[in-house]
Amino acid sequence: MHVHLIDGTYELFRHFYALPSRHDLEGNEVGAVLGVVASVVSMIRDGATHLGVATDHVVESFRNAMYDGYKTGEGIDPTLWRQFHPLEEALRALGVVVWPMVEQEADDALAAAASRASTSPEVDRVFICSPDKDLAQCVRGDSVVQLDRRRGITRNEQGVKDKFGVSPRSIPDYLALVGDKADGFPGVPRWGAKSAANVLARYQNLEAIPSEESQWDLRIRGATALAASLRDHWADALLFRDLATLRTSAEVFTEVDELRWCGPTSGFAPLCEQLGAPDLAERIARLAP
Repeated sequence: MHVHLIDGTYELFRHFYALPSRHDLEGNEVGAVLGVVASVVSMIRDGATHLGVATDHVVESFRNAMYDGYKTGEGIDPTLWRQFHPLEEALRALGVVVWPMVEQEADDALAAAASRASTSPEVDRVFICSPDKDLAQCVRGDSVVQLDRRRGITRNEQGVKDKFGVSPRSIPDYLALVGDKADGFPGVPRWGAKSAANVLARYQNLEAIPSEESQWDLRIRGATALAASLRDHWADALLFRDLATLRTSAEVFTEVDELRWCGPTSGFAPLCEQLGAPDLAERIARLAP
């Protein structure tokens, strides 16, 4: 059995900026919603049987209380923002499990679902359908992989190492050093992707990095400045790592078979009519078990 876990917020953004405008019967913009729903229908057509979609029901989360600079909903196009909740409604009508996150983020739900699904003996592989780099920390061997559906890239544990230079378990430490612009924290001054990868490939986590550059096993350019910067910004580094660490406590499902797609609800066809896309209902009707 394969489980597909989808980053609904990422997909909504992606389709909003990639697809032309579409309006429902009341004149509301629904192009991104239709794009995501059609994409999920295509996954089902291609054989996906167990699916879950995580969304950010609100943008702010518990992390905003931890760090003032953390990402907020400020700057999101209002036309896009108005499609967040209709997407959840459409996916539920499609018969797909949806996890709308409020206190935590969509990525936390995906991490929790991946962790839980990977422990089920009937699951052969879990696909985390998102290119977000923080989700790389969830990858485990060949059993939990990251799938960038837009680029057609599947990344297993070796793939994460090839891309970032560190193992999945070191991704939060890596992001703490280099920062994550999308999430709003800057990282540690002077540290870049190459230096972080070189050091963490040897030491794995922040605590294991020697405080004095003379104790480093690796000779890298700027070691003195890097060590000094990490000492000076140690508290920030630990905070940024905490921000980058995904939580796995979200209540997503008890049994993996709860994710089995059993067909659309009776409300899907009327919803498609309202969205101005009756063809979606016709397409999914041919796929229903």
